[in-house]
Amino acid sequence: MNLSNIKIPHTFIFLFLIIVFCAALSYVIPSGAYQRESRVVHKIEQSVVVPGSFEEIPKNYSLKGVFIEEPKIGQASPNSVFGVLLAIPKGLTQSATLIFYIFILGAVFALILETKTIHAVLAGLIKRFKNSPTLLFLLIYILISAGSSFMGISIEVIPLIPILVVLAKQQGYDKMFGVALGILPVSIGWSTAITNPFTVQIAQQIAELPIGSGILFRVVIFLIGIVLGFGYLMRYGNRVRAKKRVSLAEFSKDDNLSTDEISGVILSKKHLIIVVVLVVGYGGILAAVQLMGWGLLEMSAGFLGIGLAAMWISGMSGKESMAAFEKGLRMMIIPALIVGVARGISVVMQESQIMDSILFHFSNALSVLPKSVATVGMLVFQSFLNFFIPSASGQALVSMPLMTPLADILGFSRQTAVLAFILGDGFSNLIIPTNAVLMAMIGVVSVSFTKWIRFVMPIFIMLMVMAAISMVVAVTIGY
Repeated sequence: MNLSNIKIPHTFIFLFLIIVFCAALSYVIPSGAYQRESRVVHKIEQSVVVPGSFEEIPKNYSLKGVFIEEPKIGQASPNSVFGVLLAIPKGLTQSATLIFYIFILGAVFALILETKTIHAVLAGLIKRFKNSPTLLFLLIYILISAGSSFMGISIEVIPLIPILVVLAKQQGYDKMFGVALGILPVSIGWSTAITNPFTVQIAQQIAELPIGSGILFRVVIFLIGIVLGFGYLMRYGNRVRAKKRVSLAEFSKDDNLSTDEISGVILSKKHLIIVVVLVVGYGGILAAVQLMGWGLLEMSAGFLGIGLAAMWISGMSGKESMAAFEKGLRMMIIPALIVGVARGISVVMQESQIMDSILFHFSNALSVLPKSVATVGMLVFQSFLNFFIPSASGQALVSMPLMTPLADILGFSRQTAVLAFILGDGFSNLIIPTNAVLMAMIGVVSVSFTKWIRFVMPIFIMLMVMAAISMVVAVTIGY
């Protein structure tokens, strides 16, 4: 069977099917609710489930209620047909701040990409370290992984894949080495999510945690992941170059690859200033989040300021700048709207009051297990869910409303639940065919999915073992 030919419904269709499925469950799963109480943690008010307080709520079944809501005091109502349709606009409305944050973030990074700053930095590295290939590859690897972990870059690396492949060829490595030089650091950086705005920041907001909290532990995981990934990559490349193993993707005469896109870009003072503005600006935003309590609205304004500064420094015309800005907005349409549609799943479960019932039975099943085993189970669950919902932000909206109170009931921190989400979502991106970015990266240089799986499976297993160990350590130290 050719895995690359697997047909998966569009993410919107799949999410809508989940909404319909959850609505159908509201007719068979008893409704119920936990009592909740408020607590303040790090100046953030959290709504916390009270363990042992679950009570079932009688359901109000009626023919009219199948088609349109018929609420009755003291009873829960299964979802109606109209309620299913209404769940999507309600989800979009409830996620409005997050949706606009994603739009602005994507547009600003597209603007910075248009200034050719990234191209210029890469060209400068190639020129400076052309006689030290291992050091050059390490610097590229670190830059990409750091950009993914701190700023959530992913799709932005796709245009760089052909360039990395040419660099690999110039140094005697094969095509697979060049592809992996882009994919591995993106996935490892995304998985460890030091401050990734599309994963950890969204998950922490849902979990009612301070944005950016728990950063030191994720930095440690990030460093370990870099060492594992780069070591595996170089071992493969050096063995292929030394003819000690068969290449999984050799170059052919049909490969039309060139570095022309960056070879003519000279690293200028403007590019360096933009880099400084980006680094300082992003650092300032993170500091404001920690010290001034900034939320997504203030962060959106901060990124907008960085974009305006980059536009002014680059000297781009208003027409050029707005073209890049609009391109970034178009790129974010699907990811941003997925967030709202995914929120619709929580809407139908909350309105029919079955979410707490699911949580009650799920927690009872996990409560007989040691906490470390339960958290590894959450990691596996998130990895499995990523196959069906490859959008990280969309997946957070589906799973975190369940995982957050589950962590409260089982007695481990919400930070640990967030960690299970980012590690499960991130590392599984290396192997799932529903990951559009992965398929685009291997497709742009004609590497088959089956060959990629043969290459990446050993390091994927190593990274998942590291993730499982990290979950056990997190529970042990009370992370």
